[in-house]
Amino acid sequence: MSKQLVASMNQLPVISGSTSSLEAYIAAARSIPILTLEQEQEYARELQATGDINAAQQLVLPHLRFVIKIANNYSGYGLSIADLIQEGNIGLMKAVKRFDPDVGVRLVSFAVHWIKAEMHEYILKNWRIVKIATTKAQRKLFFKLRGQKKRLGWFKHEEVLDVAETLGVTPENVMEMENRLNNYDMSFDMNSDEDDDSAYQAPALTLANANPSPELLLEHSDTQQQTQKTLMLALEALDDRSREIVSKRWLTDNKATLHELADEYGVSAERIRQIEKNAFNKIKGSFVA
Repeated sequence: MSKQLVASMNQLPVISGSTSSLEAYIAAARSIPILTLEQEQEYARELQATGDINAAQQLVLPHLRFVIKIANNYSGYGLSIADLIQEGNIGLMKAVKRFDPDVGVRLVSFAVHWIKAEMHEYILKNWRIVKIATTKAQRKLFFKLRGQKKRLGWFKHEEVLDVAETLGVTPENVMEMENRLNNYDMSFDMNSDEDDDSAYQAPALTLANANPSPELLLEHSDTQQQTQKTLMLALEALDDRSREIVSKRWLTDNKATLHELADEYGVSAERIRQIEKNAFNKIKGSFVA
């Protein structure tokens, strides 16, 4: 229903990034008359009974002005009012879908929770690159603490205790969220148009380079080649049977078992194990030498 409802809301101008379109949207939303209690209940019951999109639209459109009002309360987060309004409209449509006129409350009172919930989710996702509040308790503290800081500014110790008592949390919780609120995002890399003297020390510049140096790569390559050469010489120094057993046991994709080699050479599995052990000892001796 929500997608159909969005498509049917063609009475309002589309909100774009421009100020003029936002002002036109707000003016159009405020021009829609507010429903009476009787009208609201009639449309709500019709929506419950038939799922009529037109009834849902008649409930949504008069309440868009309330979404705008709530969005303006969150203007201090540096996010687009147009985006906040659109998120709030989603919450309003969710509220309309779940609204029961027989409970005895007006739609605007019921919808406030859904409108704010969508806006809160949007703010928490976009206000910082790193999530500032992840748990339900942190989200509640985030918005309440923002309101307290508008009035108090920077917190002193006594103010931290007062805020903690007011919000029903510990002073440590207040200080942790205070630190998160006062942190700001920095670019991981330094801008290309900044010189070394004027640019801040970007985090990327303080990290160690995990890539090996050319000297280490060359040393590793030489070591690997020498190891392979020594191994080939050690295998050539073995007798034919020992070399074949080592190759079939360890140097092929389909490795043979002790019992398979025992059947092939007509000896016991224990004898194959002894031959293999002696061959390894000789190979190890070549590397030590």
